[in-house]
Amino acid sequence: MNSDKQINIVLIDDHKLFREGVRRILDFEPSFNVVAEGDDGAMATKLVKEHNPDVVLMDINMPNMNGVQATADLIRLFPTTNVIILSIHDDESYVTHALKTGAQGYLLKEMDSNALIDAIKVVSEGGSYLHPKVTHNLVQEYRRLSKESASRSTDNAIEYHRPLHILTKRECEVLQLLADGKSNRSVAETLFISEKTVKNHVSNILQKMNVNDRTQAVVTAIRKGWVEVV
Repeated sequence: MNSDKQINIVLIDDHKLFREGVRRILDFEPSFNVVAEGDDGAMATKLVKEHNPDVVLMDINMPNMNGVQATADLIRLFPTTNVIILSIHDDESYVTHALKTGAQGYLLKEMDSNALIDAIKVVSEGGSYLHPKVTHNLVQEYRRLSKESASRSTDNAIEYHRPLHILTKRECEVLQLLADGKSNRSVAETLFISEKTVKNHVSNILQKMNVNDRTQAVVTAIRKGWVEVV
């Protein structure tokens, strides 16, 4: 990732106080440039057309036009637009709907500043980013469906085995913790390593598994039986 690249951002949220807080966080990051703000989903198309941002931060609940509807319009008119949904909802149905609409990120408003900064950098490069709690809920739903499928056909039951043929022992440990819904910070605390080391492990895991993001890595790992399903 090119740390010198200027990332232009449009911020859409109807709560002025929250928007100002996010703006202050973004202003501290040298590579970020908030080019426009709006308080209604209907303004998103106009602002994106005018400023051609790299990333749009979009609140999910707004009057007149909500964030999911606005995202659908943006993706239809500007297919390369990178949208991160900001939401208070961690329910799997909200997340799935937003991602199907075309959003590349989904963050809960309880996020810390590091998660917001990481998400913007990842999504600006074409990747996807989900809040760890959201990832955990999606994984839990996938596990439930996997268990139902296995109970219907015991011949297809997946036996757990570590993927030591492609990952190191430490990377397997990190992958398991990602599947447990742990954030980078939580993984670091659990394994008594630095957060930077965790990020390096995650990057290596994604490369070795040939996937684009943590969620794809976890879902693939569950499907192949590389992590324990509790």
